[in-house]
Formats: sequence, structure tokens, C-alpha cells
Amino acid sequence: MAFELPALPYAHDALADLGMSKETLEYHHDLHHKAYVDNGNKLIAGTEWENKSLEEIITGTYNKTAVAQNGIFNNISQLWNHNQFWEMMGPGESKMPSELEKAIADSFGSVDKFKEEFAAAGAGQFGSGWCWLVKDADGGLKVTKTENGVNPLCFGQTALLGCDVWEHSYYIDFRNKRPAYLTNFLDKLVNWENVASRL
Repeated sequence: MAFELPALPYAHDALADLGMSKETLEYHHDLHHKAYVDNGNKLIAGTEWENKSLEEIITGTYNKTAVAQNGIFNNISQLWNHNQFWEMMGPGESKMPSELEKAIADSFGSVDKFKEEFAAAGAGQFGSGWCWLVKDADGGLKVTKTENGVNPLCFGQTALLGCDVWEHSYYIDFRNKRPAYLTNFLDKLVNWENVASRL
């Protein structure tokens, strides 16, 4: 069964007042995300991965020793990453649920310290990639960064929050100011209820 491009969980202009324009969502979701879906479907057709889940394909095609990943991994992983990304954001004010706030404070010392570490990971990712808040196998929370389409599934971790730091995610609205994009993401765009639901 072929994968499909999921609809955005909000209108294309719903995040415009929060720093992510309608134009960005039209390019990012309708073109970039759709390309990962279309290319991924073509690449898995007729292979052992054709009827597997996204998660099975990602963990099955990730090569820990490879400098660059193969086309199936790159497209399917980016498909999954973006499926999560849209849900991790939302319009309207989102307050961090107490259980998430406590878990973050326990792991990082405070919410502010977590935000500093998360933003630093995203700003420090050389080239394209992602920064993440993950729950590790031992239940602890930590901040990570990954290159290109690599994601926490590859390391047996649960993705609680991810931020896309590929240029197509921020260049229309923030040009080359990736740190400003990350600060805006954390302060205005994150749907903290969704993040908490992943705990």
C-alpha cells in the first residue's frame, strides 16, 4: 500500500502570525514533504519494503556505518520526520503540561536550560538536519541532533519534539538566521500538549 501525504492539521496560514508563513507551509508541506512521499513510494515499489510500515523501513534501511544513507532511507525517514513535525506545532497558545515540565526540569535543570540546549543543537547542526528532544531507552530525556533525514528511531529513542533545520524550513521567513528561527519555534510554535502525549 502506497504512503500518502497527510493533510496539515491546520490551515496553511494558521501559523503566519507566529512566524511560519503560508508561503513556507505551501513550499515545505505541499512540495518538499510531497516529494519525499512520491519518491519514497517509487523507491520501495517491488522491494521487500513495499508493505512495511514507515518505522520498519527506517530502522531496516538505516546503516550505522555509512557516511551517506541510501535513497529509500532518506525519503522514507524524511516522510516520517515531517509527519511528526506538523503535529508538534500548532496555532494558539500552548502551555506546557506539568508532567512534561517536571520531566524536562528533572533532566535539564529547568525549561530554560532545555530550550538553550535544544536551540544550540539546532544552530550547531552543520548543514541540513534536525534537532530533537528524545526519551532514551532508560526513560531519561536528552537533546540530540541528526544529519539530513536521520531520526531518533535509528537509535531506539522516542522522538518527543523535533525541529527541521533544513533551509527550506526557515529561509523564506528568517533567511539565514537559523538561531532566530529556533527561538521562535520554541517560544511560539510548539504544541506542548502534543509533545507531552509522546512521553
